[in-house]
Amino acid sequence: MSLRFRLFYMHPLSLSLLGLLSCALTPVSAAADSSRDHLHVFHHENVLGTSLELKVSATSAGEAQRAEVAALAEIDRLAHILSTYEATSEMSRWLRTSRAPVQVSAELYEVLALFDQWRGRSDGALDAAAENVCQVWKTAAAQDHLPAPAAIAAAVAAVKQRHWSLDATAHTATHLTDSPLVFNSFAKSYIISHACDAAMSSAKVAGLVVNIGGDLVARGDLTEAVVVADPRADAENDPPVASVRVHDQAVATSGNYRRGVTIGGKWFSHIVDPRSGQPVGHVLSATVIAPNATDAGALATACCVLLPEQSLRLVAALPHAQCLLLTQDGQRLVSPGWHSLEIPPAAGDIAGLLASQPPSQLIDTATPPPAPAVGAVPAPAKAQWDEATELVVSLELSRFEGRRSTRPFVAVWIEDGDKYPVRALALWFNGNRWLGNLKGWQHGEQLRALAETTDLMPSISSATRPPGKYSLKWDGKDNSGKLVKSGKYTVCIEAAREHGTYQIIRQELDCNGTAAKVDMKGDVEISAASLDYHRKADGH
Repeated sequence: MSLRFRLFYMHPLSLSLLGLLSCALTPVSAAADSSRDHLHVFHHENVLGTSLELKVSATSAGEAQRAEVAALAEIDRLAHILSTYEATSEMSRWLRTSRAPVQVSAELYEVLALFDQWRGRSDGALDAAAENVCQVWKTAAAQDHLPAPAAIAAAVAAVKQRHWSLDATAHTATHLTDSPLVFNSFAKSYIISHACDAAMSSAKVAGLVVNIGGDLVARGDLTEAVVVADPRADAENDPPVASVRVHDQAVATSGNYRRGVTIGGKWFSHIVDPRSGQPVGHVLSATVIAPNATDAGALATACCVLLPEQSLRLVAALPHAQCLLLTQDGQRLVSPGWHSLEIPPAAGDIAGLLASQPPSQLIDTATPPPAPAVGAVPAPAKAQWDEATELVVSLELSRFEGRRSTRPFVAVWIEDGDKYPVRALALWFNGNRWLGNLKGWQHGEQLRALAETTDLMPSISSATRPPGKYSLKWDGKDNSGKLVKSGKYTVCIEAAREHGTYQIIRQELDCNGTAAKVDMKGDVEISAASLDYHRKADGH
């Protein structure tokens, strides 16, 4: 379950919406305007193996920074307790013990107890020992053949064992087997919840949102708009499958669309049913909203394993929990109360405007073509962009192995042959004060203006992916929503750090209906990038 990397994307309608922002629109947050005026956003990479976005509604930048420091410190503290990837964590040390009661921290004890509870609630669909099955399939993929039935049966038998026992009186945990155990199902949600608590208590904070890898918690006065990524089209600027508002709630999304293995040319999900030993793919994506973060995280994973009717019953049994299930056969299944949380596509709502406003009703902000000189022979008209094609821009941020890093400022846009910015795809920054670091972005008045809507964009819930790798799509439309002409365009990717490094890379590509791919040379901040112009997949 990514941050989805919180990249502020430029919807084709965004520029036209600027003219509407001065009207009496309802902001995405239902909190008072004064709290929205003091919304501070922080982004970090390599946090729990993914990316982090922190939004803080505070009285000052100093208070927001205190909340940020507290949240990060709590994440680090709990990771050092619960991580199975860190050799020196308390969890890793406990896993190296065998059949001896060990007095453990309150947090480790609680997580183990919660896994016991959810293993029972989900009828075994959620099990920390599912890693036994995952390893069988990973080994088979490395050898490019399906796993032997005997290997699957042995893994399932290992899962069914009792792997620990807890003594509530002595507050000890006894490790009983040597099976590999992974607690990812909702350990991240558990950490997010505690990070929220730490941030709220550390400073004068009215509300906040902590989003790590697409799982998030909203606390305090903020009512946050959250969009759910489409599992079949999950570029940063693809339209979402749903938009909801949450207040003092957690959102978790699990899905099989970002990770898996390929055997004999066939793809298999990384999510497995620990009871059968088989990968599951009948549910593409499961999003759960619940008051408690661990409930949301556990349910999201379980709903990808259970049959949809079982999942809906399980969610219904938990007070105030709601879910959205997207199945392989195209069904969209929701719990009875889901619709009460959805943001309707209505005027006066930014998310609604983005979802509902037809391009034909928008202001055309493109530069009008110059009038031909007297007596000039008109140039032959270029063909319009083929609507069946798209351009995918993939970029990879430089990794700083083993340590957390603040995300650089990034802008991505498309220029035509006259170097005019016809489409802005993404802007990622930490406040207008630092936009000057993006020198290329600053050169265009229309590009600069788009930054004004940043604080009205929602959070994103999606399946988890590794940090640093992101993609954006261009559908051949300009910022007013109109198709451009086919031909050569330049993709511009700019990155900068406050008082630090600067990088801009440009690549021209002929978008004329013929598929083309090109790699862009990376540098200090953007380590790699590529362009892929192709025909859209069926259904997109």
